[in-house]
Amino acid sequence: MIDSATLLAVAEQLVSGKNLEVEGKKFKVTRTGSRHLRTARFELGGREYQAIEQNPEKPSRWGQLAMKGHRVVQFRDLGTQKYVAVAVDDKVREYGSKS
Repeated sequence: MIDSATLLAVAEQLVSGKNLEVEGKKFKVTRTGSRHLRTARFELGGREYQAIEQNPEKPSRWGQLAMKGHRVVQFRDLGTQKYVAVAVDDKVREYGSKS
């Protein structure tokens, strides 16, 4: 289980600044090539993750929420290459959990 409060803090920092801080370490926020979406790699609990701003042009429900102005950030575990959670505004949903 991933700390939801930390993921919310990462999502907020991702969309509002050029750096983010997790567990006392600073990580650089960059932009993707074609869509210029914000992204950042960070470490949490000994694992490496990537936070990715949702592309509002995607037809998924997350893309539709982003298009409507919601802050949607996807989180990917770089060890497994699987998406593990999504933050929408002030809520975090872990994939594979029933919450």
